[in-house]
Amino acid sequence: MYDNDDLTVLESEIELDPLDQVGIEAEAEEAQPDPEEMLALLESPDNQQRMLAARAFCELEDDRAIPHLIRFLADACPLVRVSAAYGLGRNPSPTAVEPLIQQLQRDWNGYVRKGIVWALGNCRDRRSLDPLIDALKTDISAVRLWAASALAQMAIVGYEAIVAAIPPLIEALRRDPIAAVRSNCAWSIGQLCRDLPSNVIYATAIDALIEAFAEDEEMGVREDARAAVLKVGDPRGLQVIEAIELDGLL
Repeated sequence: MYDNDDLTVLESEIELDPLDQVGIEAEAEEAQPDPEEMLALLESPDNQQRMLAARAFCELEDDRAIPHLIRFLADACPLVRVSAAYGLGRNPSPTAVEPLIQQLQRDWNGYVRKGIVWALGNCRDRRSLDPLIDALKTDISAVRLWAASALAQMAIVGYEAIVAAIPPLIEALRRDPIAAVRSNCAWSIGQLCRDLPSNVIYATAIDALIEAFAEDEEMGVREDARAAVLKVGDPRGLQVIEAIELDGLL
């Protein structure tokens, strides 16, 4: 569907991918951008200033920025679009879900789509489910990586969303050619299983994790599948993993 090379378009211009900093706290409170100043820069006619202001809202949480960030999703400059996507990931809003979905479906740039799938996951909205599944199935590897992780957020949405998210994650865990994508699928399956009752869907997901632990060619994927089963605490899964390890099959 997309060319992996479309991620190279912005490589010379993006010094630091905000997704690489997810979960890292700001070093000092005084280093935070001033929200009033950044809100004013969102109105600037200069692309660079708008981009910097949008990126500031990867760190800042302020509902007043959301309408601007939504508008920037359709900006002609991909640097502005990607910054808007990251900003909406930090400032999730129900009003942003449809614009994010629309831009995901039409944006040619892999960096932008990567940010959008992260933002859609953070929105924790049922409307995000189908676009994230489609991205996991059809997009380039960098986008599939984040779509796999974003689907873990369906645990917050509810049972029906969890049930719909697990089969494509299992499929990608078994068949995706990129080990990192398979690892993220294992992690997300583990997260979703924690909110499932002990039923057929749950058992199928645990079986898929056990299968990945026993059979995946990459050690990292096997370790992530094992960790997912351990975090779920499934007794049968733990017994099978222990038996495999004792038998020295791995």
